Amino acid sequence: MRRSWRIAAIGLFLLALGLGGLLGDRLLAVTDETRDSLRLYTELVNVAHDRYGANVTYRDIVYSSVNGMLRALDPHTAFLSPEAYEGMREKQQTSFYGLGILVGVRNGQLTVISPLEGTPASRLGIQAGDVISTIEGEPTDSMSLDEAVGKLKGPKGTQVKITISRRGLEQPLAMSVTRAEIPQTTVRQAYMLNPTTGYVQLTEFARGTGREMAEALDKLRKSGMKQLVVDLRNNGGGLLDQAIEVADQFLPEESMIVQTKGRTRDSFQSYKASGKYPALDVPVVVLVNEGTASASEILSGALQDHDRGLVVGTPSWGKGLVQTVYNLSYGAGLALTTAKYYTPSGRLIQRDYSSYYDYYTHADAGSPELRGKPVDAKEVFHTDLGRTVYGGGGITPDVIVKDDELSPFEQFMLARNAYLNFAVDYGSRNKLTKDWNPDQNKVVDEFGRWLLKEKLATQAEVDKNLSQKDIRDYSMLQIRAEVANATAGQEARHRVVASGDKQLQQALGLFDRASTMLAQRRELGPKVNQGTQTKGKL
Repeated sequence: MRRSWRIAAIGLFLLALGLGGLLGDRLLAVTDETRDSLRLYTELVNVAHDRYGANVTYRDIVYSSVNGMLRALDPHTAFLSPEAYEGMREKQQTSFYGLGILVGVRNGQLTVISPLEGTPASRLGIQAGDVISTIEGEPTDSMSLDEAVGKLKGPKGTQVKITISRRGLEQPLAMSVTRAEIPQTTVRQAYMLNPTTGYVQLTEFARGTGREMAEALDKLRKSGMKQLVVDLRNNGGGLLDQAIEVADQFLPEESMIVQTKGRTRDSFQSYKASGKYPALDVPVVVLVNEGTASASEILSGALQDHDRGLVVGTPSWGKGLVQTVYNLSYGAGLALTTAKYYTPSGRLIQRDYSSYYDYYTHADAGSPELRGKPVDAKEVFHTDLGRTVYGGGGITPDVIVKDDELSPFEQFMLARNAYLNFAVDYGSRNKLTKDWNPDQNKVVDEFGRWLLKEKLATQAEVDKNLSQKDIRDYSMLQIRAEVANATAGQEARHRVVASGDKQLQQALGLFDRASTMLAQRRELGPKVNQGTQTKGKL
């Protein structure tokens, strides 16, 4: 094993030296300088392994050195350990084999957020709020979320033994669950917000996303959709080809979607709408925030540049780099930045990353005007209708709508899973249905007494916070959402949360503006679809 990791160190170092030549279609020339550098590197690896003041493996040293090397390139080039590489590939698939539950770590416990309808978990009666205390006899309190999810997944038809702790039951429930195929959906929600307004929540771009979006739009059309909200908030991106396929469903044929440019000949690519989907001739509002990145910025940027969607929310992340994934030895992988992408108007929306601190704290996102900075003429671009848009700072929304900040009390309640646990406890003592419509003041007051009983707050904290209308309203909204989830599922929960979603609710009031933009876009006809600078502002 020691010898194999020395070999791996040499191989990875050769990869480091050879990337420039390899990507330029040139073979690595093993010069004297290369040999000297390689000799120095292997000497460092051996000395660190043999002489360091604590035990350290060759794998740790090699992986750390590779990560250090890649950090000098850009924030998105990344070495993928075998575990991370396998997880990435699995995540991009359309299905996996498991139990069929959404889980999260709440208050340090592996908690069921929701069972998925028709899956093994739902058939066995697993409920929202259940705590999975053991998996195959191993306590979950010391597992990371990824470790726990990895243990719950497995080959089709195999069984996994879990123990469930449930409020109201004195003894844990031991279960053997047979794993089955579980679809991985990226269109998490698709329903009518009101008789004319469709809503689609897209959480990432994986294999099957284009198909899922087409099915969702078809469903909404049949339900009478006259206008559409596309929610890309906290969508961190994914597969480029799926972003192109989704954009294809919103844009006229031959419209430019995105261009990529890099060092090599094959990195110069232009992607246009194919026209294979039915025209979506309705006003569109696109929701974005700082968690909107990469492929979701390609989609929102294309819709904005072609004046096909009014972008609302807060500035997106600002990732304009394209990664190509390479297979490495020992099951590892390399996500290497090989090109930059440009929106139809010519924008590179990648933010400056000379300071990783500013980059990851999102300190420089948004247009120069928004940040109070001088405008560089090179970063000024125009949409088909002549509206001004900017490069270099992510996608700046056409309408800025900031989300409400949670109070420390509300953040603490969420972190301790208080709203979900109270809803579960309340439901065990009351008969609840999907039409639950209680006296809100009585429920919030009971919530306050429950917090005292559970020792999650003092009397003074309860009196101080639950006397404030905003906090009472938010508490009741969260409790109603958890009850809706337990009685009617994830869509019902989302509908309740949407009713208190400031950005979404304000977006619904902007369809007049989106309709005006669509009418102006129609007047241009099909000839203007390459991001040209035609006059006519909203």
